[in-house]
Amino acid sequence: MISIYPFFLYFLGGYLLVGVVLFLLQKRLIFQSRSLSPDHVFHFEIPFREVNIALGGKDNLNLIRFYVEESSPRGLVLYFHGNRDNVERYAQYASHFTRNHYEVWMVDFPGYGKSTGRQTEENFYFQAREAFRIAQEKFPQNQIILYGKSLGSGVASYLAKNSRCKRLVLETPYFSMPDLMASYAPIYPARAMTRIGFPVGLNCAAVQAPISILAGRKDRVIPYRCTLKIRPYLKTGDEFLVIPKGTHHNLSEFPEFHQHLAHILSQ
Repeated sequence: MISIYPFFLYFLGGYLLVGVVLFLLQKRLIFQSRSLSPDHVFHFEIPFREVNIALGGKDNLNLIRFYVEESSPRGLVLYFHGNRDNVERYAQYASHFTRNHYEVWMVDFPGYGKSTGRQTEENFYFQAREAFRIAQEKFPQNQIILYGKSLGSGVASYLAKNSRCKRLVLETPYFSMPDLMASYAPIYPARAMTRIGFPVGLNCAAVQAPISILAGRKDRVIPYRCTLKIRPYLKTGDEFLVIPKGTHHNLSEFPEFHQHLAHILSQ
């Protein structure tokens, strides 16, 4: 009779090893950043200006300001992008807003692009507050839309909870980072293991400005069920748009996405 005890030990050892790796490397898994040298030259198809904000010490906040040339802008979209690469990956979306006569400031998080600093939840919030502070020097709060895409949902919803803005827009958001990690590693106590919170759902419950959620039902990166958990935390009048064939990466390929975005920006 073959004993199952050795197999159990192998399984237990493998389980614990993978769990330790997930715990220790969670920042690398969540923040898949790509840094750029300070002398890197950006090239984008629409008019822009690069802005660097010294944060004290050696830390720097870098953002790209895509502006409207032909007319005075209706307002500003302060855009917090996803977890991959840096602003160069997301600049293709700036025209969605500039053609609707909104200026767009795309912010790179700490460790992304030319932005520097420790990659902690608190430092993400701190640098976002600095970007918002600078934005208020150019635009009144009732003309500033906070936009969070994927990872950026945690930052944008935090700002909207703790400040006044015209609207909060979240594209493919998650309920919280521990909840999202639990969906990826259901056999582990992922909620307890995840040290990064970004509680989007709870933030939304405290946001006074109108909220618009844009989600894809076929999203496999942030499963739709994780986004759906935000819905009970929305207030009357908030919007929850679901694109049935939408995934995490293709919402902007659907006419209803642009129609809804144009509707939001025309208000």
